[in-house]
Amino acid sequence: MPVESPDARGAADPARLRQAIESDVIRAEGGVRVRRALAAAVREAVRSGRLAPGARLPSSRRLADDLGLARNTVANAYGDLVAEGWLTARGGSGTLVTDSMITRPAPGRSAAEPSGETRYDLIPGSPDLTAFPRAAWLKATRQALAAAPDDAFGYGDPRGRPELRAALADHLARTRGVYTSPEHILICAGVSHGLQILSQVLAGRRARSVAIESYGPDRHRGLLAAARLETLPLPFDPRGTDPVPPPGTDAVLLTPAHQFPLGTTLQRDRRTAVVDWARRTGGLVLDDDYDGEFQFDHRSVGALQALAPDSVVYLGTASKTLVPALRLAWMGLPPALAEEAVAAKGQIDSCEVLSQLTMAEFITSGAYGRHVRAARRRYRDRRESLVAALARHAPHVHVTGTAAGLHTVLSLPPGTEQRVLHSATRQGLKVAGLSRYRHPQSQHVMGDALVVGYGTPSDAAWPQALSALVEILS
Repeated sequence: MPVESPDARGAADPARLRQAIESDVIRAEGGVRVRRALAAAVREAVRSGRLAPGARLPSSRRLADDLGLARNTVANAYGDLVAEGWLTARGGSGTLVTDSMITRPAPGRSAAEPSGETRYDLIPGSPDLTAFPRAAWLKATRQALAAAPDDAFGYGDPRGRPELRAALADHLARTRGVYTSPEHILICAGVSHGLQILSQVLAGRRARSVAIESYGPDRHRGLLAAARLETLPLPFDPRGTDPVPPPGTDAVLLTPAHQFPLGTTLQRDRRTAVVDWARRTGGLVLDDDYDGEFQFDHRSVGALQALAPDSVVYLGTASKTLVPALRLAWMGLPPALAEEAVAAKGQIDSCEVLSQLTMAEFITSGAYGRHVRAARRRYRDRRESLVAALARHAPHVHVTGTAAGLHTVLSLPPGTEQRVLHSATRQGLKVAGLSRYRHPQSQHVMGDALVVGYGTPSDAAWPQALSALVEILS
C-alpha cells in the first residue's frame, strides 16, 4: 500500500513511513552508513509503491525525531535522493516523490511459495555497476578527446596508447609497488585476453605446463588448455597456497595479494620461494592482481612483480575498480618477454582507443584515485555489515577471506553446500559454492562453503540481499 494521504499529494505520515522503511534501515547493520541505508530504504519504498509518485515526505526534523536519527543524516539522505531524481524539493511544498517515478507493486507471493527468479546476485567477480562514475568519466572523455593528437585515431601501437601506458607506470609504482617502464606495459581487453596472449607466448617457447592454484576461476584453466598447456594444481595447506611448482613446470599463475576465491594472502616466505624458483629455473610467474586496489585491514600488500621484475608478469584490470564493460586491463612484462607478447597480441592495437585515452586522463587527473578510495570505503562498509549480520543471526557460519577484495567465504556444515545452494536458488538469491572453483585434479579438498560477492548489488539492493542471505543461513 502506498504510504500517502488519500489525495496522493499530502504528506506521508511519519509513523507509516517509519513502518515502510525502518526494517530496511535495521537490516543495514554493522558499518553501513545510516545515511546510505536510509536512502536505500526510501528508494525501495518508492520502487515497491509504498511511497507513491507525488507523496510528500515528512520534514527532515520530523522524520529524524521519529526514527531516532540525527537531523543532518536525514537531510543529507534527502539531498542524495533529490540529486538522483527520486525526490523533488519544492519551496513551500517540502520534499516529494518525483511525479514521473515508476513504481512496482510488491508481489503477493507468500514466503512459502518462492519464485526461483533471481532477485539478488551475489556471484563474485563483479563490482557494483550502478556505482560507475558516469559524470567523472564523461568529463575525462571530453578532456581526453580535446587533447588527443590526430594519430590517436589510426591503427595504433599494439602495446596500447602511450598516454595510458605512461599513466599506468606511474600509478602502479605508487599504489601497487610495480616498477616497469611504459615500453614494457601492454594494454589488453581484460585479464583473460592477457592470459590468451601469454599462453601463446608460452606455447611458442615450447612450454608444456603451468602450475595454478587448487581453487580458482575455471575460465583460466580453459584458456591455458586451449593453448595445449597442462594445468597442474598447487598444494594448499592452512597457510595458503604453496606456490613452488614441481620440477619441469614452465610457469606459475597466482593471485598472491588476495587468493581467488579463498581470500588468503601469499605469505612472505612463500613469495620469496616462488621468486627464487623463477630465477633458478628460468620459469615465469604470472601475478594476477585482480582486486589489489581493495585492501581493508592492513597496509596494502604490494604486487609480487616488485621482487623480480625480470621473472614476473603483472596483470591488472579496471574490471573491478570501474566496470568490466570497459574491457581494459594491462600487463607489466619482463623486458625479455615484451616483444614476444606484442607479437602475440597482433600488429595493431586491438583495444578501443577512446577508453584508453579516457582512462589515462582519469588516472592523471586524480579522478581514478578518488573513485577507488570511495569504492574501497563502500565495500569495506558492506563487508562489515555482512560480518556483523552473520555474527548476530548465523553465528555457526565462519567467515574468512575478509581482509580485501569484493567477496568472502562462508563455511558451512559438512554435506550442506548443495542444499544451501538449492535453497538460495528457490529464494531468488544467486550465490556460488566453493566446490565450483576447485581444480578437478586437486588432491586438496576444502570443506563446504559459499563464496559471496558482496560487491555486486547496488547500494539500494544490498540491505535486502544481505537480509535474504542471512535468512537462508540462519
